[in-house]
Amino acid sequence: MLAKRIIPCLDVKNGRNVRGVKFSADKDAGDPIDLARRYDAEGADELVFYDITASAEKRDIVAALVRRVSEEVFIPFTVGGGVRTFEDIRTIIEEGAEKASINSAAVRNPDIINEGSRSFGSQAIVGSMDAIRRGEEDESEGVWWEVVVDGGRTPTGKDAVAWAEELVQRGAGELVLNSIDADGTKDGYDVVFTRTVADRVNVPIVASGGCGGPDHMFDVLDRGQASAALAASIFHYEQYSIPEVKTYLANRGVTVRPRLDLGL
Repeated sequence: MLAKRIIPCLDVKNGRNVRGVKFSADKDAGDPIDLARRYDAEGADELVFYDITASAEKRDIVAALVRRVSEEVFIPFTVGGGVRTFEDIRTIIEEGAEKASINSAAVRNPDIINEGSRSFGSQAIVGSMDAIRRGEEDESEGVWWEVVVDGGRTPTGKDAVAWAEELVQRGAGELVLNSIDADGTKDGYDVVFTRTVADRVNVPIVASGGCGGPDHMFDVLDRGQASAALAASIFHYEQYSIPEVKTYLANRGVTVRPRLDLGL
């Protein structure tokens, strides 16, 4: 069985790591370089770095910051936010990231997924999406998830599950599913959304949005069939450490990547 991954997420705005609820991003959460060092030392399996306002403000990727982070860590590193062109993908990879995460641009120009996959391999192309649940929760037949872009600001009318399938068909080697309803709430991931997509595609799924503790991670990795759990606040504010989370999951029968120096 493949080991499940634990991935801290760095949401960066104006050079600082920030957190909020449902994309408010209004609370400072530390220096991204310092956090990247800490997570690498603690045994995180990967890191994700999002320049969270780049898409909406039409700003370029902060290449210098990407380079600095990549120089500080020795684990796989994904970069997203403001990825609009093939050249943006090239820049991300050349600056040291293993993967480029593409969200809004893929909706507007789906061929960017094909081009990126052909050039750098599907393992380097992450199809990321922000989705909002539509319909009443107690009416399962009418529930669906809508893709939104520009940092959650712009609805698209696209069905998120169908979009996930298309992203994979075009060459995305991994998907990040972020629930805007759950984002920053610490009430748990949208397990139903994650499982629905996982049942329809054959690539790794990274669950994002809503993590409040290891029990939520267990839920989405187990019932939700996610390959990885992404979290931010619980790590940034040291509510939990990476070793604590991995120990909890291992004790509940989840296969995690070991770090012998951490006693795992």
